[in-house]
Amino acid sequence: MKLGRLLVFCVVLGCAGPAAALTIYKYTDSNGVVTYSDKATAGAQVFVFRDRMVERLDAQVKLETQKHAGGETLQVRNDLYAPVQIELRLSNLDNVSGAPDQPIHWVLPPRSKIRLATLAARDMAKPMRYTPKLRYAMGDPRTQPSQQAYPLPWRGGPFRLTQGANGTYSHFTAKGRYALDIAMPEGTPIVASRAGVVVRVENGQSGRGNNPAGNYVRILHDDGTMGVYLHLQKGSVVVSEGSRIQAGSLLARSGNTGNSTGPHLHFVVQRNVGLALESIPFRFAQPVDSLPNFAVGGE
Repeated sequence: MKLGRLLVFCVVLGCAGPAAALTIYKYTDSNGVVTYSDKATAGAQVFVFRDRMVERLDAQVKLETQKHAGGETLQVRNDLYAPVQIELRLSNLDNVSGAPDQPIHWVLPPRSKIRLATLAARDMAKPMRYTPKLRYAMGDPRTQPSQQAYPLPWRGGPFRLTQGANGTYSHFTAKGRYALDIAMPEGTPIVASRAGVVVRVENGQSGRGNNPAGNYVRILHDDGTMGVYLHLQKGSVVVSEGSRIQAGSLLARSGNTGNSTGPHLHFVVQRNVGLALESIPFRFAQPVDSLPNFAVGGE
């Protein structure tokens, strides 16, 4: 879809109001030109929205069982460069002693592990049976966000805001309610709006791919909030997980990957509100349609 058509389309979305989700139709003509509209036309299909952030943490946050002569010890390992809040429930207990009556809650520091429970059989001649369920969310819900303005996270421009907070097209979920979409040419340098630690990176997705977020960078700020930069160009991410970066540091280049209707940057600030990541309100230090000035705000 051409950039001009994208801008008009997104302005319509931004003016639609936050009351309800908007039904979007996708139409491809005989020349292969894709058009998105809120009007149903012959041959058009409903464009199915998927949440912009799909992060699988199963490989980094794991419940491990250590068997020994006295029974079994349950521990959780956090391999992320960010704290993780966890909840462990044990149900369907049979021949088990040592199981807590209530769910276990804890916040694991980055790159750490902790023992949560040691279980033993009431009758050593019979096997233990139980069902563990682990819930978790990145971040520490005990932290309090600081109030500060964010420098514009790109170089070049000026560009246009094409979907704001509570946008009816895709900014109506808890994770993305206060996100901003800024249309910009592919390859625009994307820089960190605040200092922090890089905790998640995706760099290998082409086009739609399997993740609606496309390629992205997630940065944990010192106040526990996280800035997330989505739909980045494949292979353009220049930071690695665990690295400490400063405001204004180059992260990647803008792209059109994932669930994106055209070249743009999707920027959102999130925090853990209690076993769940949600977007939170924030403000830029200057209007979006101006040139960035990193002497204002941020740290």
